[in-house]
Amino acid sequence: MTHFAGAKDFKHDKHTRIGVMLVNLGTPDDTSVAAVRRFLNEFLSDPRVVEFPRLLWWLVLHIFILRFRPRKVAKAYSTIWQKGGSPLLLNSLEQAAALQVELDSHFPERFRVALAMRYGNPSIAEVMEKFRQQHCRYLLVVPMFPQYSATTTGSVFDEVTRILQSWRLVPQLRMPMHYHDHPPYIDALARSIETSWQENGRGQQLLMSFHGLPQRYLRAGDPYYCECMKTARLLADRLGLEESEWQAVFQSRFGREPWLQPYLDKTLISLPESGVHSVDVICPGFAADCLETLEEVAKENKSMFIKAGGDRYHYIPALNDQAEHVRMLANIVDIETRNWMAEVEMYNEPEQASNRQQLAVQQGADA
Repeated sequence: MTHFAGAKDFKHDKHTRIGVMLVNLGTPDDTSVAAVRRFLNEFLSDPRVVEFPRLLWWLVLHIFILRFRPRKVAKAYSTIWQKGGSPLLLNSLEQAAALQVELDSHFPERFRVALAMRYGNPSIAEVMEKFRQQHCRYLLVVPMFPQYSATTTGSVFDEVTRILQSWRLVPQLRMPMHYHDHPPYIDALARSIETSWQENGRGQQLLMSFHGLPQRYLRAGDPYYCECMKTARLLADRLGLEESEWQAVFQSRFGREPWLQPYLDKTLISLPESGVHSVDVICPGFAADCLETLEEVAKENKSMFIKAGGDRYHYIPALNDQAEHVRMLANIVDIETRNWMAEVEMYNEPEQASNRQQLAVQQGADA
C-alpha cells in the first residue's frame, strides 16, 4: 500500500501560514576531514552539478576526489570558521531572522521564514517537514542564487519536488527562478559599493566576480552566463562606470575543461602589467559570504594580485543581512505571494475553520 506523509488526526480548523524557505548551497557541519568529505560527496554526486556519465564520474569521485580533496578544503574552511559555525550558515541564518522581522512588521502572523541548505544542514527535507507541521499550505521557495543555473536553482527545484511526491497534502508552491535584474537587487549592490568607496576609498577598477561554470553548460542552454553579464551591465550603469572602470570575471573553476571566462585569477595577474594597481572586488552572485568569497576571493586572490605587482586590493562583502538586502527579499516575497493573501485570510476566518472541522468530524463518524 502506498503511504503518503500526513499529520495524524489532522485538525482542519488550524490557521494556515505561508512558509518562506530561503535556500542556499550548503556547508559542512564542521571543519573535520570527515565532515567535509560527507558534504563534498553529497554536493558532487548531484547530476545537476556534474553532468558526466554517472558510472565514470562515480569512479573519479570516490577513487580520486574524495580521497584527496577533503583535506585541502577542510584546511581552507578552518581559516574562516567562526565560533557558531561556517560563515555561510551564520550569515544565512541572520538573513532569515531579519526577513522574518521585516515581514512581521507588515504582515503579522502571516509568514514563517526558515533557512534550508541544498546540501548539508539544515536540509530542505527537514525545513519542509517543519512547515508541514506548522500547517503551511502555501510554500514559497526562494533560492538565494540571483542568477539562474541548472546547477543551483534547478537542483533546488529537483529536491523540493522530490520531497513533495511523498506528501498527502501538497501545498501551493512557487519558486522565483532568478532575480538577477530585479531593480532593488541592483540598487542594494550599488549602495553597498558606494558605501565601501566612501569608507575605504575607490580602486582604479571594479571587478565583479561570479562563480564559474563549464563552458559546455552555456552551449547546452544554461542562461547563467547571460544573467551574470546582465547583472554586471546593470550595476555598472547604476554606478555610472566607464567601460575601462569595470570587468565581469569568473572564479572557482575546477578540472581541466574550459570554464566561463575571463578567469578572475588570470585577470588579477595581468592587471598590474596594464597599469591597474588598485582594485575593488565584489561577488554579485553570492547572497551571503562563504568559503569562496572569504578565503578564495578575499585572501587567496588578494595575495596573487599583490605578488603580481598590485598595490591595493579590497574585497567588498556580500549583501548578507544588510537592511536594504532584507527589504529586497521582502519585496520578492510580497510580489510572489500577493494573490495568496486573500486566500489565506479567508481560509483563516473562524466561521469557515469551524465549518471545515465540523464536517471532518461528521464524515469521520459516518465512516
